[in-house]
Amino acid sequence: MTSTAVDPATRPSRPTPPAASVRTRVVVPLAFADGYGTEAEVFTFTGLVDGREHLALGLGDWRAAVDRTFGAPLVRPHSECLTGDVFGSLRCDCGPQLREAVERIAEAGGFLLYLRQEGRGIGLYAKLDAYALQDTGLDTYQANTALGRGEDERDYTPAAQMLHALGTDRIALLSNNPDKAAQLDALGVRVTERVHTGVHLSPANARYLAAKVAHTHHTLDLPVTG
Repeated sequence: MTSTAVDPATRPSRPTPPAASVRTRVVVPLAFADGYGTEAEVFTFTGLVDGREHLALGLGDWRAAVDRTFGAPLVRPHSECLTGDVFGSLRCDCGPQLREAVERIAEAGGFLLYLRQEGRGIGLYAKLDAYALQDTGLDTYQANTALGRGEDERDYTPAAQMLHALGTDRIALLSNNPDKAAQLDALGVRVTERVHTGVHLSPANARYLAAKVAHTHHTLDLPVTG
């Protein structure tokens, strides 16, 4: 497991988000196309600041992980990607990251936060508009800004609210994205370590992954080209 420690002194402060609460919980058996299966306790919430229908999936022995005196539950905030998560698009690495995260969190105990922030927060139609611009030569971030949007508009305040509602204010963060760690730390969720996901590289997403490293300093060990 590759991980990075987080220095608390580097965290900027943000206002404490308002409290959210668990609305519904239900057990859902999960099965993936490769044969892997597990069981998740799926939570819905009230009081999330953006009013969207975000979900938390409790995987493995998440209760014990939350109650540990030492250590923390393994958590991945995963932004919705209809094209990758559902249809298996090869233009990104979202589907493989989702599949990897479910198994790793089930083994360690923790939560998958499924956040309704398609296209780095710009929405599904705008994401497909950005795809069209990428086909003309722009990278994924340049395409968003060409549409008059931010490179990444995601706000992890609802993720922090969900975690607090689930009884944890410290996590091991399963992500290659330093912005997730910075935002959650600033929102009162202590990131005790950053645990890196695998590198799901293919010919179709190589340029996309390289842009993540260049623009937003994702921790991805990509082969050197040139």
